[in-house]
Amino acid sequence: MAWVLKMDEVIESGLVHDFDASLSGIGQELGAGAYSMSDVLALPIFKQEDSNLPPENETKHPPFQYVMCAATSPAVKLHDETLTYLNQGQSYEIRMLDNRKAGDMPEITGKLVKSIIRVVFHDRRLQYTEHQQLEGWKWNRPGDRLLDLDIPMSIGVIDIKTNPSQLNAVEFLWDPAKRTSAFIQVHCISTEFTPRKHGGEKGVPFRIQVDTFKQTENGEYTDHLHSASCQIKVFKPKGADRKQKTDREKMEKRTAHEKEKYQPSYDTTILTECSPWPDTPTAFVNNTSTPAPTFTSAQHSSTYSVPDSNSSSPNHQGDGSSQGSGDQLLPSATIQETQQWLLKHRFSTYTRLFSNFSGADLLKLTREDLVQICGPADGIRLYNALKSRSVRPRLTIYVCQEPARSIQLERQQDAGSSDNSNSAIYVYHAIYLEEMAASEVTRKLALVFNIPLHQINQVYRQGPTGIHILVSDQMVQNFQDESCFLVTIIKAENGEGFHIILK
Repeated sequence: MAWVLKMDEVIESGLVHDFDASLSGIGQELGAGAYSMSDVLALPIFKQEDSNLPPENETKHPPFQYVMCAATSPAVKLHDETLTYLNQGQSYEIRMLDNRKAGDMPEITGKLVKSIIRVVFHDRRLQYTEHQQLEGWKWNRPGDRLLDLDIPMSIGVIDIKTNPSQLNAVEFLWDPAKRTSAFIQVHCISTEFTPRKHGGEKGVPFRIQVDTFKQTENGEYTDHLHSASCQIKVFKPKGADRKQKTDREKMEKRTAHEKEKYQPSYDTTILTECSPWPDTPTAFVNNTSTPAPTFTSAQHSSTYSVPDSNSSSPNHQGDGSSQGSGDQLLPSATIQETQQWLLKHRFSTYTRLFSNFSGADLLKLTREDLVQICGPADGIRLYNALKSRSVRPRLTIYVCQEPARSIQLERQQDAGSSDNSNSAIYVYHAIYLEEMAASEVTRKLALVFNIPLHQINQVYRQGPTGIHILVSDQMVQNFQDESCFLVTIIKAENGEGFHIILK
């Protein structure tokens, strides 16, 4: 046993001697003063790795910088995002600065770029329900916008556009080489989107986001260049000033050690880089020249006359109903057919909202549901369209061609009723007038009797002793409701067109 222990000591001492010799060898080769980390990093293996790394002084340089002239809150911790308080409806300047280095992005030099400024939700939960939240705000504040551009105060902005379906966004063109400042006004306040409103609620934060695009070869500004945003809270007028003062007073009461954990308050807010807002390039592309018809239809109530282009009756199901049942949404309609129906009836704004709705799903919605979703104007219009509600005509008349040219339907009776076998039924057509005008009568007669409108020269009414009286607006206004007329169509003397006589 003693011999084994002695052998272990010999082996251990030998290993120690070898290890010391190896270390002394390193010292002899390099020398005590020659060894340094830079010499090690200079080896070829480290040089190869180092060549793939960017230089220390080379950092990502954003092409633009946006600075909002509003002070940041002092009550924000060091590593948190800045928070800026804004007053509702007050104009705040956002300076659009060209931050490019010499030679960067030469393709936009001397050209305009497009920027879209948005106010959006900071809370991820509210982002998922943004459309519903904004529609609810629109219902409570009809005619108002969440975000506006103060055009008189803005500098260097060109071709300003606001989309009626995008109440929280504005867009404009600007030249990076020139001084540009956009003055924005936020009209929604943070407490309007809190679930409970009993007073004293903590308002939800918003984000101001700027997305900038350059022009593509086809002339559209859809090529994304840069995006940046900042966090804000919006208060009622002068509320932001009071909140800023309160935060400042709270910070003054803290100890010096506690103050080190918080950011200082800056006079301006620099928007930090972020991802582009989803679908930013297409938000305004389709509205660059003319507004969408969905938003102008309410201003022209006369355009939705009761009959369609091939019928003079709101419930006409005759030969002229080329659209068949396409005007009415059926419960059996698929999702694709429902989308087509919405587009056909000028509800294109809501196709995305109802993208997963079938005909049955849409028909189950009540009037209150549609008003809440689409707002009072479009909600009522969509409800009436779904229920196939027609506008009540102001006057109804019945017309029939004279027996010689009318369509006669022979009564089919039993062989024993031979006395009435030659009797005929003269078919009358109902004409519903939404306008008490002679031109409306002419148009409806042309539809009923399949005559091109431009070929009807005059419409007369046969008076006493067979005289022909020209039908005027005043005469139509004195027609009795549900009057019956026999219609004679005669060719004009010069052979061009027709005259229609009401008897």
